Amino acid sequence: MDNDKSKGKDYSNAHRLIPQGEVFAFILLTSCFLWWGIANNMTDPLVKVFEEIFQGLSTFQSSLVQFAFYGGYFCLAIPGAIIARKFSYKTGVLVGLGLYAFGCFLLFPASLIREFIFFLIAYYVLASGLSILETNANPYVLSLGSEETSTQRLNLAQAFNPIGSVIGILLCRGLIMAKLPTENNKISIPDSKQAEALAIVIFPYIAVAVVLLIVWLLILFTKMPRVSEPDKKVHFGSTFKRLSKNPNYVFAVIAQFFYVGVQITTWTYTNYYIPDELGVPQEVALKYHTGALILFFISRFIATWLMSYIKEHKLLMYAGILAAILTCNVIFIGGYVGVYSLVGISGCMSLMFPTIFGLGSRGLGHDKKVGGSGLIMAIVGGAILTPLQGAIIDWSNVNISYFVPFASFLVIIGYAIYAGTYKPEVTDNSAAKV
Repeated sequence: MDNDKSKGKDYSNAHRLIPQGEVFAFILLTSCFLWWGIANNMTDPLVKVFEEIFQGLSTFQSSLVQFAFYGGYFCLAIPGAIIARKFSYKTGVLVGLGLYAFGCFLLFPASLIREFIFFLIAYYVLASGLSILETNANPYVLSLGSEETSTQRLNLAQAFNPIGSVIGILLCRGLIMAKLPTENNKISIPDSKQAEALAIVIFPYIAVAVVLLIVWLLILFTKMPRVSEPDKKVHFGSTFKRLSKNPNYVFAVIAQFFYVGVQITTWTYTNYYIPDELGVPQEVALKYHTGALILFFISRFIATWLMSYIKEHKLLMYAGILAAILTCNVIFIGGYVGVYSLVGISGCMSLMFPTIFGLGSRGLGHDKKVGGSGLIMAIVGGAILTPLQGAIIDWSNVNISYFVPFASFLVIIGYAIYAGTYKPEVTDNSAAKV
């Protein structure tokens, strides 16, 4: 905004979904949501692939890919908030994108060493960049206009995340799964083909890293809005004290933990459930997975539109109830009913992350930067619930393992009900170009 608008608000503009003059900045930030969607969903099917490449790994052990990935999210969220507070959201976005690209490039030496642990390290670094990126991009979008339209605005930005998810799955299908050796319609990788298989796995990541460098330069040389701060000090002690006494925020962090866990477990074990239920190879299962992501993408735009007519917390509650019902079909009925219910769960999940993030950020004011780190740290749910569900599969079967998503949806429903009773104090932020 110009200097006049930062001193005296132009309310006719401030209450737009995307204020005038912020459109290009919004587009650049929205592209970041797409880029991390690619990484998230290109990685999900690889749990099964690594189990075949590094023979002898159990489902639990191969799922440590997700533990490393979402563990990186947990560890770097607070540093991401420190960057935002001491410098700017734009700086945080640049650091996050840069670390994301570096993690992708690290997969190359990991493929040469051919030890599973080095892939875990590379994914940890990659996801650390995503953590800093999300810690900055999500609250940045919330701050681009009024708090009144913030949750709807974040849902619109997040609607482009599943485009990246679909691209990630298509890259995985076309550039990885289709090129890996198979036997009897199942991936089968003898030791003599291990190096070749690893080269196939890392190629899409290297290609994505090159594109990320171009996006990094575009953001670097573009003037972006800067949310004003009273000072540059982090004030973690007093900020966390305020946040810990905010029951809506605390409940939102818990709900986000279970939401991210349920999203990752649902999508990761789709590649186990569908082959078991339908007797089809994993490549066919990925087609259903792709359909689920397309539904996720369409549903997010629908949810953004519905928020003009229905309160956000009510939409979140309805989605959670429907998701819980569909999960029961997955557990108890199976077959094509279970498979299509599993696909349908993605439609219900589409609005959950941005809606929980937006509802949990209400009334935080200048605490939003540090508060955003807590809501991103909750992504560690993917690191904890995914191996938990993998261990249940090893112990019992994939159908029973979906009790983990079912329980998670109950927590999300509980938060949606509580959020409808919470009345935050309205705060506002001013912005300047950087």
